[in-house]
Amino acid sequence: MSNIKKIGGLNEYLLHVENTIKNIKHYDKVVDEAANKISDALKKGNKVIVCGNGGSSADAQHIVAELTGRFLEERKGFSAIALPTSIAAATAISNDYSFEFIFERELQAIGKQGDILIAISTSGNSINVINAVKYAKNNGISTISLLGKDGGKMKDLSDIEIIVPSNETPIIQIVHSIMYHALCDRIDQIMIEK
Repeated sequence: MSNIKKIGGLNEYLLHVENTIKNIKHYDKVVDEAANKISDALKKGNKVIVCGNGGSSADAQHIVAELTGRFLEERKGFSAIALPTSIAAATAISNDYSFEFIFERELQAIGKQGDILIAISTSGNSINVINAVKYAKNNGISTISLLGKDGGKMKDLSDIEIIVPSNETPIIQIVHSIMYHALCDRIDQIMIEK
């Protein structure tokens, strides 16, 4: 039997989201710092690389879509790639090496000094994401982490981190989406400024 706690009906769910949002407002300056770091990298011709598993994989793709397409303002596309999009690469690396190395191996192939890695893990304990962060740190790639719960094993590994203080994965994912939308909005403001 599963030990997953049920959140309840819509009103209880919304209250949980609202309470969690109240506990992340102090990240305003952190979002600005992350946006400045990403904007500086993009201006220098570097790229943003994003990784995560499951729902966080979908979030990685969503972030890349906002950067390469557009967020709210009309502007040129920014260089960004989501690592979990290639099933062929993920399964080949998993088969030939191990699942825990899928993002690290792809990062070795496409990452370069000056790039930015956005690593997403709702638990903070995803070993393949941890390995990517460690590789990035050792190879001149700046790291920004979106985490949940207490930050898990990834806490304090990245240059910049945002930890959503909830134990409920769906709540963490909702709040992560708020954070990365705020980040994309701030990047647009910086990059479009005259």
